[in-house]
Amino acid sequence: MSTAIKLDSDLVEAARIYAAAAHRSTPKQIEHWATLGRIAEQNPELSYDFIVGLLQARAQVEAGDASEYTFG
Repeated sequence: MSTAIKLDSDLVEAARIYAAAAHRSTPKQIEHWATLGRIAEQNPELSYDFIVGLLQARAQVEAGDASEYTFG
């Protein structure tokens, strides 16, 4: 479900720049930042790099690009 909201123009401009670098749309960049922020608030002990790694791993699994790891 999409909802129209008003955002500060500086935030939108920053999102546009980061989105271009990450090959995302501006709204998807803002969603990405919101997801990172939500995870960080819920898990303050996790580093930014760890959170990004989790999101990347989840995307790989959802894309079917993962295999079971066998220890030992």
